[in-house]
Amino acid sequence: MSKQELSHLERISEDSLYAAGVNTASILYSFHIAQRHFRGTNLLEMGPAEGVMTQRLATLGLKMTLVEGSARFCEDLSSRFPDATVEHALFEEFNPSERFDNIVLGHVLEHVQDPVDILSRAGRWLAPGGRIFGAVPNARSLHRQAAVIMGMLPAEDALNETDLHHGHRRVFNPESFRQAFSQAGLRIDLFGGYWMKPVSNAQIETDWTPQMIEAFMVLGERYPDIAGEIYVLASNPES
Repeated sequence: MSKQELSHLERISEDSLYAAGVNTASILYSFHIAQRHFRGTNLLEMGPAEGVMTQRLATLGLKMTLVEGSARFCEDLSSRFPDATVEHALFEEFNPSERFDNIVLGHVLEHVQDPVDILSRAGRWLAPGGRIFGAVPNARSLHRQAAVIMGMLPAEDALNETDLHHGHRRVFNPESFRQAFSQAGLRIDLFGGYWMKPVSNAQIETDWTPQMIEAFMVLGERYPDIAGEIYVLASNPES
């Protein structure tokens, strides 16, 4: 394993904010969308981190494999999900012995060094007819556009303090996100979004009710290009 990359992941896991505050609501809504498309008998979750989505995936009755680069997260996942196969590995070094009907990359591709390479690998791990669900933050989100207008960000896809804390390496827009899947040789079956996010997480957590958060999650599905989060459902062209 790459010691430098593993150390990078461990540093992030020591002070992780992946599931902090309203982020949990976003992850759970992502599951709400992804579960519409699951099929077959097994599932691979790439980069489950604290396991917020994993907790919901575990209710589906699918054979579950989790691949995670942080030893700290792997230890926690193994204790919480004893029926799952937990693999401590970088994606670049993961070599599964089976193929998967479903592969989930929830907030993964903004972290990795080469998203096209990771998607290409995931495509090779799909069973015939299998599909990949990937979701990432959207550079064109309303709150990022507003931040540029206010001079708080130099560009919509610039890394802000939260991005840097999370270990993000990039912020995708709808075009660059779809392009990564296409360059990996995958067929895009569906593009969408969720969470219409006009202001920052801190403002939402201070002032919004759960009903407001849910309503704006739904609104994001209606206007994906400017939603806070975007997703792609993809498969191999020959499937």
